[in-house]
Amino acid sequence: MVTGQTAVHGGVVAEGVTVRIGRREIVHGVDLAAHPGEILALVGPNGCGKSTLLSAVSGVRAPESGTVRIGDIDVHRADSLTLARARALVTQQNRADTPFTVREVVEMGRFPWTRTPQAVQSEELIDAAIAECGLEDLLNRPFPQLSGGQQARVSLARALAQDTPVLLLDEPTAALDIGHTEQVLTILSRRAAAGATVILVVHDLTLAAAYADRVAVMKAGRLLATGAVDEVMTADLLSETYDHPVLIWDHPDTGERIITPAR
Repeated sequence: MVTGQTAVHGGVVAEGVTVRIGRREIVHGVDLAAHPGEILALVGPNGCGKSTLLSAVSGVRAPESGTVRIGDIDVHRADSLTLARARALVTQQNRADTPFTVREVVEMGRFPWTRTPQAVQSEELIDAAIAECGLEDLLNRPFPQLSGGQQARVSLARALAQDTPVLLLDEPTAALDIGHTEQVLTILSRRAAAGATVILVVHDLTLAAAYADRVAVMKAGRLLATGAVDEVMTADLLSETYDHPVLIWDHPDTGERIITPAR
């Protein structure tokens, strides 16, 4: 369910985005587009600017130059409520001191829709997000007492309950085991199939190859390539990107692309 799409139409377009933190330029003139109905994976080595670019796309960090639009919304000119109805953001870090229960954290996703016609759906969307992320047994637990992986799933449920046309996620599977990783990517695939635009930062290249419709490869703050998995995730490009030889082959039973470092 992506009913929030009534608030904004179209995907995400970033043009000439440059981000400076202090004296250092972290992102250099990046052009990027993500479309409704697709998952776009941002990949690249540590410190290459993926998370910084995502923060600029989300409106959390203002770029030094360039523009970002979600549909017809100028992200860096919009007010916070307009942004919250257009995109949901899941970051790597969760506040350890938040005094709320799991259900209360998920309920926060509905705050942008208070006193709107969409508010009538809030309980249904909250319950659906809780069920989809498998949180029923944790609802009354204080959020700070959860493991990192459990907190990540609660944060995802909050974003799902927010029910926006755009989902932005920074390493949403970093703290998760294999089963929950597959659960989360399956959830995101369903959202994309329902018409959402999904952009996620991910380090697991095999995971990106399995679930992304398109991949954007970054290195040293620049975008090296964007395109379909078969076009972009090649051994030559990934070996250059990570400064380490990469091996790629197809799984003999499933045909899925497997990407590993050469050892």
